[in-house]
Amino acid sequence: MSRFKLTRFTSWLRPLLKPFLVCFLALVLVFSQADSALAARAGGRIGGGSFRARPSSGRTYSSPRSYQGPSRGYYPGGGFGFGFPLVMPLFGFGGGGLFSLLIFFAISSFLVRSFRSTGFGEGETYTPNPTVSVARLQVGLLAKARHLQDDLNRLATSSDTSSSAGLSKVLQESTLSLLRHPEYWAYADTENVQTKLTSAEVEFNRLALMERSKFSHEAVSNVNNQISGGNSATLPDADGNLQSGEYIIATMIVAAQGKLTLPNVNSEQDLHKALNQVGAIPSDELVAVEVMWTPQASGETLTNDEVIAQYPNLKLV
Repeated sequence: MSRFKLTRFTSWLRPLLKPFLVCFLALVLVFSQADSALAARAGGRIGGGSFRARPSSGRTYSSPRSYQGPSRGYYPGGGFGFGFPLVMPLFGFGGGGLFSLLIFFAISSFLVRSFRSTGFGEGETYTPNPTVSVARLQVGLLAKARHLQDDLNRLATSSDTSSSAGLSKVLQESTLSLLRHPEYWAYADTENVQTKLTSAEVEFNRLALMERSKFSHEAVSNVNNQISGGNSATLPDADGNLQSGEYIIATMIVAAQGKLTLPNVNSEQDLHKALNQVGAIPSDELVAVEVMWTPQASGETLTNDEVIAQYPNLKLV
């Protein structure tokens, strides 16, 4: 009896086994393709800088000069030396009179203002922990903007990233490459942080590491003139056209002395303004720069699903 039941169950199960296996294999295939589609792509990176304290605006600051009076015997009754003779009493009123004291303080005030106006007080405005702005500007471009990959790959292998002037050039060339082709702009986003120099490096590294972690690896890198990779691959395009539904992501992270506030990007005009602000930062105000892009290889692109999964912060422009 039990053998009969087993045979009956097997005959009932056999027709269902084949459809079940087909569905199982189909699910495995779908999920394996999804995993490969959402896999991280290689990226490129250019940057450098230093968070050591330095004077802003290219000036050399010094501590305030200390003006000491001559020996005590030079001015009997006077305790305020200025390094030049101040004759007291004045106008015959005697050294201890109220009028003489008023005259003395008026002259002192005038001299202090004169010293400040001629630059003797510049050292008083220097602070070893100035305000530093850390900003991130991220742009998603249509896949036809493959010129950007070519431009950034070229910059990565030829730029001097060990000096402020070299980093300024990298920033200007990167923003120019984006500004010249607004027809390829699709998405964008900005982030601003204002802090002190002692905390700016933490914020800068946080933003940079967050973006770098989205790459499978850095195929080309030039940071503080340490170049690695350098073989900028180019993928062939079989039919001569790239689908406009695929994307390239470019990210610029800057730290600059002073206040830099990028606008919230909701339109092409906002993005144009933000790019101009980043590209116009003077070299003597730059503290550090990171320019990153993915995919690194010219002709390779991100799918729409990859952009949604890895860059949910981007907004349509």
